Parts: sequence; structure tokens; C-alpha cells
Amino acid sequence: MGKLAVLSLSVAALAVLIGERLITLRHVSLSYRELAQNYLPNCDHIEGIEYGAEDITILENGLAFLSTGLKYPGLPSNSDDPGKIYTLNLMDSKMKIKAMNIKGDFDKDSFNPHGISLYTDDKDGAVYLFVVNHPQGNSQVEIFQFVEDENALQYIKTIKHELLHNVNDIVAVGTESFYATNDHYFTNGILKFVEPFLSLSWCDVVYYSPQTVQVVAGGFLISNGINISPDKRHLYVSDFLKHKIVVLEIQKNTVLSHVKEVDVGSLCDNIEVDRESGDLWLGCHPNGLKCVFHDPNDPPGSEVIRIENILSEKPRVTQVYSDDGSVIIASSVATQYGGKLLIGTVYQKALICDLKL
Repeated sequence: MGKLAVLSLSVAALAVLIGERLITLRHVSLSYRELAQNYLPNCDHIEGIEYGAEDITILENGLAFLSTGLKYPGLPSNSDDPGKIYTLNLMDSKMKIKAMNIKGDFDKDSFNPHGISLYTDDKDGAVYLFVVNHPQGNSQVEIFQFVEDENALQYIKTIKHELLHNVNDIVAVGTESFYATNDHYFTNGILKFVEPFLSLSWCDVVYYSPQTVQVVAGGFLISNGINISPDKRHLYVSDFLKHKIVVLEIQKNTVLSHVKEVDVGSLCDNIEVDRESGDLWLGCHPNGLKCVFHDPNDPPGSEVIRIENILSEKPRVTQVYSDDGSVIIASSVATQYGGKLLIGTVYQKALICDLKL
């Protein structure tokens, strides 16, 4: 009878723990949120983008780079084709995307691009594109040089390291150096699920250069998007399941010091920074549970959030766009240029809208 009582108490305790964890997970995933539509004028789908534009970033001259065709565990994949990088000239009224040719000894058949970052070398003006790549489910960083007159990418090198084990996003700070986020601590699929289930804040930010590779910040529940301030003094990291943007100051030794956190009230993915104003533009998932189930009758919505004056005592956080999934599903990035707002998604379409600032 004593053993039965102990077993019964153990089962009851486990049931309570699982119940509490499920309630917590529903809370952090914002499963209760339902969006009211908040549209911008003159929004159109970008022709030719059917399988997502998970990340988008723009050169100073208005040339946008789009990372498309991501295949990621647990998310829908509507195409077996390799991923591609496209360009879109926002100064051209035609607004037509162009697929980039990849030159050099690079395995294009397994290309699975995720986060991207552009870096312009002050010495010679050369432009480099850094791409997070997941061939066969692995995690590595590709460095390409942009060949403008050919709309091509010249393959430079692949970077692999044990600390770069679950890279989500990247921000380049040199021709071979960058900061990157790991969105999980474990690499095993089951243990990856255990992390958010137990609220393990074990994700981190890694600094990489040919001379140094080190973890420079930690304590994230899921570290997702990352970007840098125009003056290169601060990094911004999306702590996805905590619904916060974390501000970190870059020290001389490349280690980061915590400055502040800004609540955004949504599950924000990639971060783009306006090079003139310093404003942050965030592509967000308003309801994480819908992203898990992918119900076509109740699809994940999309939300764009802007943060102004993030380093001030009272940053201004505003919702710029929202949709319940009827127009665009699972937004992951938003960026603006010349009165236009581009919104990309993890696995569906991309949108371009008129924007009045």
C-alpha cells in the first residue's frame, strides 16, 4: 500500500508539473491573442515569392536582398527546390525580383538560407552577404561577395564551429567577423522541444572572427533576430518567447554588456534598423501556437512593430501593420525604404506596401 501511495503521489506530481508547463507555454506563445486588422495602403504581394522570404535586408542604394525557401523542422515546406537569394530594386518602378546566381565551388543543391546580413568594406566599397545556411539540417555561415554588374554572389568561404550549432540570425561587423544568435541550446530534436517546455533560458549570442570565437551574451529563452545600431555601438537581440528586444552595448573586447529590455508584446523574429533614424523594424508572430499547428482554416497572423528612440528612457513601440493570416501568413521580417515597407514571411509570401512615416 505504501508503494502504491508513493507511485500515486509521483504520478499526481508529474501531472501537475506537465499541466503547469502547458499553461506557461500557452502564455509565452501568446495563444490567446486575436488580431484586429491594421492595414497599410496599396499593399501587394511581391510577384515570384511563394515559399517565404524569411529575412530581407537593404543596401543604402535601395537594393533589397531576400532570403527565400527556408526549410525548418516543424514548419511547412511547400517546395523541394533549394533555397535562393533574390534582389529587388526599390528604386525601379517595375518592382521585379531577380534570382541571384551563385558563382564558385558552392553546393547550391543543398542551399537552405535563413538569416542574412550585408557588410560594406570601407576600404574598397566591396559588399559582402553573410547567410545562415542549414544544409541537411546543419548550421553554418556562408560568406559571399556581391558582384553587382552580374547580380551574382561570388562564394568566398563557409564557416563552421561548435559554438555555431543552432544559428538563426547574423549581423556582420567585418569581412569575416559577425555576431550570431543560437535559437536553441540542444541540437537533438526532442531536447529542442524540452527547452521552451521547461523555460530553459540557455540560448546565446556568439561572436566570430578568424582570431576569436566566443559566447558573448546568454540567458535568452530563444535568441532570434539580431542587428546593430547605425553607430555600431549597440546590438539588438530578439528574446523571442520573452516578447522583448534586448539592448546590448559592444565593449572593446567584443563582449556585450546588458543595457535594457524593451517589451514588444509579440513574438518578434528578425530585426532591421533604419540607418538614418536608428528605428527598429520588427517582423513578428502575434500568436505562436498558430505557428505550431499551421491550420489552414485558422492560419498564423502577421504583425509589424516599430520601435523609435530605443535608447531613450521611454522608447515608442507602435504596431504599423497587422493581419489575421488572410493576406500574409507568419511574418518574420519588415524593413522600409523610400516610403515602401517590405514584409517577409517564414514559408509563404512577401508583401510590399506604401508607408507614410
